[in-house]
Amino acid sequence: MTAAQACPHTYFIAGTDTGIGKTFVTALLLRTAHLSGLRALGMKPVAAGVDAHGRNEDVQALVAASNVPMTDAVRADVNPFLYQAAVSPHIAAREEGRPVDLAAIAAARQRLAAQADVLLVEGVGGWRAPLSDTLDSADLACALQRPPMPVVLVVGLRLGCLNHALLTAEAIAARGLRLAGWLGNHIDPAMQRQADNVRYLQAQLQQAYGAPCLGLVPHVAGEAERGGPALDALAQRLLPRLRLPWLPEGVKMLPDAGFL
Repeated sequence: MTAAQACPHTYFIAGTDTGIGKTFVTALLLRTAHLSGLRALGMKPVAAGVDAHGRNEDVQALVAASNVPMTDAVRADVNPFLYQAAVSPHIAAREEGRPVDLAAIAAARQRLAAQADVLLVEGVGGWRAPLSDTLDSADLACALQRPPMPVVLVVGLRLGCLNHALLTAEAIAARGLRLAGWLGNHIDPAMQRQADNVRYLQAQLQQAYGAPCLGLVPHVAGEAERGGPALDALAQRLLPRLRLPWLPEGVKMLPDAGFL
């Protein structure tokens, strides 16, 4: 059985920038799959920065949001490359003398695909975030295309997001990858003309790349950001307003560029 047969819904989660809630949105999507009765697993191939217990916050969030038994082997494949310093991975990898190995990550992805119905692989920072002097997050996405893994783009909705989103979508297409859709994450509650901005992106990304808006995530602060029951409550609340391939009823109704 191939990885595609074992895991019919595998996506690379990219972001328009660092700090736009990519991990939070990935965790939220994992919980929607769980609430739909599916085995959901998040992968963070490369992460930098650990706490006093040697854990990375983003990796922990994806582990907590997954509902696949987290054996030692699965846990190792979820995050093959973890660096101590909270700096760009290309710096951390050089300082620790342990370069990112794309072949090792691809092998880990294949093993994880056998464990889940939905596998979401979160990239590092923005689309071109460096992993070494010669590799970046785009190279990571390209290395995971056997079988093909479409890209889902998380757009941090704030001033400047139109430029960031369009440039990222253009770069994804330039690498020959399919942009399956995008989600808007409302990270700036003071953003002006949010609905107008979302409508513009909906039209532009659909027309240029056939990439629909898969959903809009409202501004969240507090418990939901930390996962647990509050994240599940948000996932349940958003289910009728998301267009995700793994939802059992297929395409859902989207809000008209509004937020819950």
